[in-house]
Amino acid sequence: SGLILGGLGVVLLPNPIYSAFLLGLVLVCTSLFYILSNAYFVAAAQLLIYVGAINVLIIFAVMFMKGSEYNKDFHLWTVGDGITSMVCISLFISLITTISDTSWYGIILTTRSNQIIEQDFLSNSQQIGIHLSRDFFSHLNLFP
Repeated sequence: SGLILGGLGVVLLPNPIYSAFLLGLVLVCTSLFYILSNAYFVAAAQLLIYVGAINVLIIFAVMFMKGSEYNKDFHLWTVGDGITSMVCISLFISLITTISDTSWYGIILTTRSNQIIEQDFLSNSQQIGIHLSRDFFSHLNLFP
């Protein structure tokens, strides 16, 4: 919820200082997802590089701008905002339906031969994904 609300705040708030601070919240929440995935190094790199360096740089750049440019003629909701939100909502719904309709159990990883067994794949995109994954896993030597 912090990630979604922070992202909405980054896009919708008219004050760029608040948007920059909320971008920091979004980046911290992203690093929490890395921690949940047991990718501690990536989470630390996310915090150090994005929150510690890039977000601070953005905040300093915004603080050097004139604040009066953003406060005049502020309208809460415009026609362009409505069109953009409808496009984003339709993309979100299409992504959710695509993710929920995809069969994620078509690939079985085996530890005996460093290969991926293909089972009755219907589309070319799945076959391309299999071949890309096979090449990736064979270079990593994940399976002894």
